[in-house]
Amino acid sequence: MRIVYHLGAHFTDDERLLRCLMKNRDLLAQHDIVVPGPSRYRKLLRETATKLKGQAATVDDQALILEQIMEEDRASRLILSWESFLSLPNYVLNERLYPAAGERVRAFCQIFPEIEAEFFLAIRNPASFLPLLYERLNPESYRDFLGGTDPFDLYWSDVIERIVEANPGVPLTVWCDEDTPLVWPEVLRAVAGLPKGPAMQGEDDLLASLMSGEGLARMQAYLETHPPQTVMQRRKIVSAFLDKFALPERVDQEIEMPGWTREMVAELTSLYDEDVARIARMAEITFLAP
Repeated sequence: MRIVYHLGAHFTDDERLLRCLMKNRDLLAQHDIVVPGPSRYRKLLRETATKLKGQAATVDDQALILEQIMEEDRASRLILSWESFLSLPNYVLNERLYPAAGERVRAFCQIFPEIEAEFFLAIRNPASFLPLLYERLNPESYRDFLGGTDPFDLYWSDVIERIVEANPGVPLTVWCDEDTPLVWPEVLRAVAGLPKGPAMQGEDDLLASLMSGEGLARMQAYLETHPPQTVMQRRKIVSAFLDKFALPERVDQEIEMPGWTREMVAELTSLYDEDVARIARMAEITFLAP
């Protein structure tokens, strides 16, 4: 068996991946792929990891925990998704981005040290990530929110390096949240571990939230009459329909933070683009790019 950990990050998924996979439970079950409901494992894993303090769970404890997570007798792939695997929101910033990401993910993996693990992670531009975190935490002041952290010194590549170093040999797949509408079918199949085949239910759910109903219907009709022969062809078609039918209020986020200027947002975005290019070159990971 292999355990898949969808690590988030915060503000990149809104439980969409989990909901979509659960729609496909019957299909996944045909391949012995199990997607338990989050209430069966999130609190349980957090409390267990805290209790273990980084030590490996015993064989008996592993069996007991699996019994609580799974109703099925067996699985080839167990998929666990939680935006707070890397950190609870209050601890996302402490001079660095997700400073405890490596050791925290390692602690969760130590619950099942004998079972192969696989990680999936979506990242997001700090220029939009930080305002959402600020809104979630609702701090007394911007200064309290940062706590000495420099917004211009936050790099996802550092987070990924810490995860890789603390969990050597564990496969890690990364993609940008901004690219998710174009790579969503590939994300779904990669997380599920499914071979190429019929479309999964919910492959167009994300697009449905971003474009008009007319645009989505026209795109689906076009794909039926002009089936793309490659992944890249499908992405070009989706991109063209998004350009024409995307709902501005859904795709154009207004960024508001105390003291931030357009120039600051542009600089943060430029640094993020450079960081993404750095991540895409990492030999230790698989990067899904449009």
